[in-house]
Amino acid sequence: MRFLVTGAGGLIGANLALSLESRGHEVHALDHFDVGRRENLADFRGVIHTGDIRNFQYDGLGRLDGIFHQAAITDTTVMDEELMMSVNVGAFIKILEFAQRTGCPKVVYASSAATYGKGAPPNQEDQPPRPANIYGVSKAEMEKAARAFTSAHPGVRAVGLRYFNVYGPLEFHKKAAASMVYQLYRQMADGKNPRIFKWGDQYRDFIYVKDVVEANWKAFEFPGGGVFNVGTGKGTSFNQVIAILNKALGTQRGTDYFDNPYGFYQDATRADTVQGENVLGWKVNYFPETGIPDYVAWLRSKEKTPISR
Repeated sequence: MRFLVTGAGGLIGANLALSLESRGHEVHALDHFDVGRRENLADFRGVIHTGDIRNFQYDGLGRLDGIFHQAAITDTTVMDEELMMSVNVGAFIKILEFAQRTGCPKVVYASSAATYGKGAPPNQEDQPPRPANIYGVSKAEMEKAARAFTSAHPGVRAVGLRYFNVYGPLEFHKKAAASMVYQLYRQMADGKNPRIFKWGDQYRDFIYVKDVVEANWKAFEFPGGGVFNVGTGKGTSFNQVIAILNKALGTQRGTDYFDNPYGFYQDATRADTVQGENVLGWKVNYFPETGIPDYVAWLRSKEKTPISR
């Protein structure tokens, strides 16, 4: 089969493009490479296209069997609403139009748990959206656009995946926006105590990128459309993450706690996974207790530097 992966230089896009290629498919990778990194596709043998998703000439790709749309502005500090909407919503609509025009039957797209905002966990797909920032608003608008478009054009089916807190290989490029798992790993591997807000009992639904890739494939295979959570269904506290990292690294780092200066900070995220399990047939393989050690092993293999005990 022939696929397009947008945002293919990013954490999820790169892992997805490589996975699809390993399954024997023809994969086209598209990225602007301003945030995503070409180095993430060093092992990719498919066709790499460089371009902006807002004006890329998609018709030149011909008919595709599926589109995995991962590209977006994901920086929640971006306050330019016009820019956010043009990239995250306007470009998405163009991709849906391309799918309809060329007979591509399936679009799987990245939504986000940011649509829930401060809605109380566990977050269920039928909760009304309560986004707390422009990024979350843009993802809610993407879902609305997908519903309207596929209702008008039933030949195209779209599945939105609300990612929770994704971590895993190929997120080096994200730097300060990298996952909390990577941020804490980096501090500890460099011989420092991990620093977190008091008192570390805040929790997140940390989902390993390998599971995210599998969720995308299940969404492609699913004959219908809709929106589904992609999380573990479990909240893992920052203290627990540090304990798992200490064990994986063979260290005993203490924790430095400091005051949280952000009044808008989200203390908890957790997905309800019933719909993903019962409808998509997707189940988590890596909870943090196994996913984080797997990730640490990958990081150590790439860095090959001794850990300061």
